[in-house]
Amino acid sequence: MNERPIFHLAIPINDIVQAKVFYCEGLGCEIGRESDRAIILNFHGHQVVAHMTNEPLAPQKGIYPRHFGLIFTSQTDWETLVKRAKEKQLNFYQEPKLRFVGQLTEHNTVFLEDPFSNYLEFKFYRHYEAIFGGRELSAIGDR
Repeated sequence: MNERPIFHLAIPINDIVQAKVFYCEGLGCEIGRESDRAIILNFHGHQVVAHMTNEPLAPQKGIYPRHFGLIFTSQTDWETLVKRAKEKQLNFYQEPKLRFVGQLTEHNTVFLEDPFSNYLEFKFYRHYEAIFGGRELSAIGDR
């Protein structure tokens, strides 16, 4: 049994088949339970539940305020995800880049967009302590 809490996130979709293509074939998530209204995804050990909606799924005007994703603790794992996303021809909202160069918070980042206008960010921090530390710094995200 897992001793650490598992993160849960519910996201809107309007097509279960497209969700499976993006999240399972594209990102390598495993399918848990599913119905004609929702699908549970194993998102690298966390639970993402994609719920069908009949409401229009309008894209945001950028990555803020809402996006989700993962922080990898290995640069190789981050690079593997980016390579897979390219091979599977997933939609890159922002190409891979290095942010906050030379600072404690230096990290690789990439943003993908799923078919339902949900933005996903995948990161790797050069310094693990920057994930929750660096309280003396105020830079969070792009301006």
